[in-house]
Amino acid sequence: MDKRGTFGSRLAIVLATAGSAVGLGNIWRFPFMTGQNGGAAFILIYFACVLLLGIPGMVNEFIVGRHAQTNAARAYGSIGGKRWRAIGYLGILTSTIILGFYAVVAGWCLQYLYASIAGQLDGDPAYVVTYFKTFSSDALKPCLWGVGFVLITHLVVAQGVEKGIERASKLLMPLLLMLLLILVVASCLLPNALAGIEFLLKPDFSKVSSGVFLEALGQAFFSLSLGTACLCTYASYFKRDTNLLRSATQIALLDSAIAILAGLMIFPAAFSVGVQPDSGPSLIFITLPNVFREAFGAMPVVGYVISILFYALLVFAALTSTISMHEIGTAFFHEELHLPRRKAAWILTVVCSLIAIFCSLSVGAYSNLQLFGMSLLDFCDFLTAQLMLPAGAFLTSILMGWFANRQLVQGEFTNGGTLRATFFKAWFFSVRYIVPLCIALIFLHQFGLL
Repeated sequence: MDKRGTFGSRLAIVLATAGSAVGLGNIWRFPFMTGQNGGAAFILIYFACVLLLGIPGMVNEFIVGRHAQTNAARAYGSIGGKRWRAIGYLGILTSTIILGFYAVVAGWCLQYLYASIAGQLDGDPAYVVTYFKTFSSDALKPCLWGVGFVLITHLVVAQGVEKGIERASKLLMPLLLMLLLILVVASCLLPNALAGIEFLLKPDFSKVSSGVFLEALGQAFFSLSLGTACLCTYASYFKRDTNLLRSATQIALLDSAIAILAGLMIFPAAFSVGVQPDSGPSLIFITLPNVFREAFGAMPVVGYVISILFYALLVFAALTSTISMHEIGTAFFHEELHLPRRKAAWILTVVCSLIAIFCSLSVGAYSNLQLFGMSLLDFCDFLTAQLMLPAGAFLTSILMGWFANRQLVQGEFTNGGTLRATFFKAWFFSVRYIVPLCIALIFLHQFGLL
């Protein structure tokens, strides 16, 4: 069996793990949900979910993974015994489903990168809307781009941790942040941009309902990769001296900052070009081409280059997320079935490609592919973000708060006593009571019992 990889430095740990969290959810999903649910009112609720649930949940999975130094199923078994391996299996299944439908939207980004290079996005707002509708309703092209993205992910995962995600993250995450800042400035200088900024930052509590809390919780879990066993798997590549709480906080802050920047990029531009900010997941594919056209209209060459670079980096931001999800199952099959890494990766690639094809068709040429009144893509999104991810985090908190050896847990939290245990009691209280209680209340509401 191949030797397990490790991240080479603390910077690599933050960038690589943040890469798994910072992806399309921050840019494609977060602004859409913010626009739907009251602007800054939703952001405040989301921050509360990150602070009370997200960071404790991240540390939970970090402890499980780093302690065991193995795949998710074995890792949970090593902490709580054989019956707790089920949490790892749930995470593997969840990540597989997410990778399947996530690849559809990532494939759209890949196609838009090609369209930017070919100069196909240069047109008025009506043209851009028509372009997206024509592409997304095609029976073949979206499927090919989605499967292509899964194959790219496969190629990176098959090469291992160090040569794939670590190298890409060190280069692409800082560049993505820099380009986002440039585009935020450009967007905020557009006519009527102030209305978009106000829409994002001014809270509208009239839109807040009990369902908004569920949306915020699901988004926090989805964005931070909680419940997928991603953090557990990545932590198995951490060195023993990694400060888990500090790393979790840094990753959560970076993730949230990029989500806010994405909103500041999209909403001012949306109001400037007359696009409804809550027009749905297509927001990024309709608004951003117009951002580049409007912001750099006097310098078309610069606009052309910025467009290409943005979609290239968006593709790689998505890639760092899909790599982490692919790695979960790949590590499992590699270690449990004693398969070479490349063969183990192919299992995930084939399964996720099939999921991507059916999800793509359900929002395009074959819209009658539905479950419970939702397209397959929307159903997979609902199932994972609002049910499976919280369930995984809930069970992990129950394990870590009530069944795991407390001395073992505290030893991992403090790196064997080399770190001060200042926040251990607060973290442990949150894991024992706050996290499971909040998720239990949300589950009861989800099923109409509250």
